[in-house]
Amino acid sequence: MPYIVIGVGIVLSVIIEISTKKSKEILPWFSVLLFMGTAIYSIVNVSQSFVLFSGMLEVGGKSAIFNAIFNFSAALIVLSSIDYLKKYEAYYGEYYILIQSSVLGMMVMASAQDIFMVFMGLELMSICFYALVGINRKRLSANEASLKYFLLGAFATGFIVYGIALIYGSAGSTSIQNLVENFVSYSSNIIFVLGLLIFFVGFSFKIAAVPFHMWVPDVYEGSATTVTGFMSTAGKAAAFSVFIIMLSAVVSYNAPNFFKNYFAVISALSMVLGSVVAISQDNLKRMLAYSSISHAGYMVIGLAAGNLYSIAGIIFYLAVYSFINIGAFSVISAIEGKDESRIDIKSYAGLHSKSPFLAAMISLFMFALAGIPPLAGFFGKYYVFFGAIQADLTWLAIVGVLSSVISVYFYIRVVVYAYFKNSEENFTIQTSVGTYSAIIVSAALVIICGFFPDLLLGIITTAVK
Repeated sequence: MPYIVIGVGIVLSVIIEISTKKSKEILPWFSVLLFMGTAIYSIVNVSQSFVLFSGMLEVGGKSAIFNAIFNFSAALIVLSSIDYLKKYEAYYGEYYILIQSSVLGMMVMASAQDIFMVFMGLELMSICFYALVGINRKRLSANEASLKYFLLGAFATGFIVYGIALIYGSAGSTSIQNLVENFVSYSSNIIFVLGLLIFFVGFSFKIAAVPFHMWVPDVYEGSATTVTGFMSTAGKAAAFSVFIIMLSAVVSYNAPNFFKNYFAVISALSMVLGSVVAISQDNLKRMLAYSSISHAGYMVIGLAAGNLYSIAGIIFYLAVYSFINIGAFSVISAIEGKDESRIDIKSYAGLHSKSPFLAAMISLFMFALAGIPPLAGFFGKYYVFFGAIQADLTWLAIVGVLSSVISVYFYIRVVVYAYFKNSEENFTIQTSVGTYSAIIVSAALVIICGFFPDLLLGIITTAVK
């Protein structure tokens, strides 16, 4: 049902766009209702797990949790986009249709039980992202970011396709269930292991793990702020869903984790490089880009651990990280001026006197990203670190803790500017219902998941089992 609803929603959105001049007012709210309805339906039916279309697609369970993350993230992004697009005079009807189509691609990826379904979902999501990055086509930086993302994304897709070819050549099947059940026997063939490794390298580009992170700072900076928020949350969650599906042999069947060292190395590199380089960034979007790299590193710890607890921890982390990051980017989009002004950290000096609400919200999101208890960001890291210790990867958990300590500096720096520095420029912040709604909902979820983490973790653990 969620796939049918989103698919029909895309067709209806196209009809609305071409048939009425009021589509600018109708489409965003239609999209929000579409995404919220799908997210709620997915959560309600999380316990009903089925495999459909001759073993090609799984519904319920983990896929339902991911569907809820994608749709809820998209709903919040659409809310914060309404006024952002007006600010830049960049309303194009296809904006909301592209977001809907990319969500459908993500849902197919998270539900895939065949490698070719993964590829189809990935391409649907990626092609929409290439267009979304350059949606504000009047800006040169957006065009540059779109082209960079397209070229490097195509390069990463080449790895994935070549990996699929080697997997199929050695196993004679593209069914993920077959690959999982016969993982031990297939893994005696070096071609199969190599194919899976190349496949994982391709998706390491998508999650922006070091050393496959080169595109992230430029693309995040050049994209529309709301699109950056969407790519860094829902897009990252979709890529992680594929890792989790492909590693289910390790998690569910206790197969040997041949990729433990690979994941451990890229995790450690991502955490350290992301945290260290973010310190020197004054542009908030670039700072959050490097922050995104370090958070990818924290989540990859769970892939290296490869146990039930760490996988549940990754999904919890992805959910709360989506709420935190979308909230932070929504605040940035509200403060940002036309022509890419006011995205520098110095623009936040004295923010508490201009807008006490936005100052409080950006502080909340920065504390949550830093992992300060009792906010949701703390428990995301806690669950992943605990899973690593269970898997005898204590050294990786220690690297993660040290990286978190380093990251506190650049997150708290934003709070210091907002409350303890004098304003250097005068500007007025326009209040907008959509953006403020996205910020309030994100903040509420960050606080609720922080004070009552077991509510979400309980649902996730049931789904993973």
